[in-house]
Amino acid sequence: MAKKIILASGSPFRKALLVNAGVTVEAVSASVDERALEAPLQNSGVSPEDVALVLAEAKATDVSERKPGALVLGCDQTLSLGDELFHKPADMEGARRHLLALSGKTHHLNSAVVFGRDGQVLWRHVGIASLTMRKLDPAFIGRHLARVGAKALSSVGAYQIEGEGIQLFEKIEGDYFTIVGLPLLPVLAKLREFGAIDG
Repeated sequence: MAKKIILASGSPFRKALLVNAGVTVEAVSASVDERALEAPLQNSGVSPEDVALVLAEAKATDVSERKPGALVLGCDQTLSLGDELFHKPADMEGARRHLLALSGKTHHLNSAVVFGRDGQVLWRHVGIASLTMRKLDPAFIGRHLARVGAKALSSVGAYQIEGEGIQLFEKIEGDYFTIVGLPLLPVLAKLREFGAIDG
């Protein structure tokens, strides 16, 4: 019999991915200040993958301490271009700057997932995808952002691969689920191992 999993996230997209895969899930937002947790890690030599893991672990731990006995999944994603970490743009000008910086270069999406129970970490994983953006004309970037509007502000790279953002790329290496922020196949494998879903 499938057991309920708690997703330590307010992301309706991550929840939908799990529900669509047949996982019974309850979403509970974590009380975590991501930027405050991330600040001491900057310039410390910690990799972008480890930053994502620290944030995912903090979310899983926070919610699992409030939900005794529950299996809790924490998730986080970082976008790295070399040593630089990107965050969601605050406004359309920020989105424009993101796309200009990523234009013609390869960046990485680091999607971390952590299972926790009663404040203890049970499992960690980071899926990594490499995305090469084609060289974008600044005028095209302006037209693109005018078309997609506020959607550009909802992701770290100022694009949605599942929408018109796919037009920005010339090469992608990595699975779709890692790119959209939840490496689903390893998560499902671990849920089967835990006996939390049928398998």
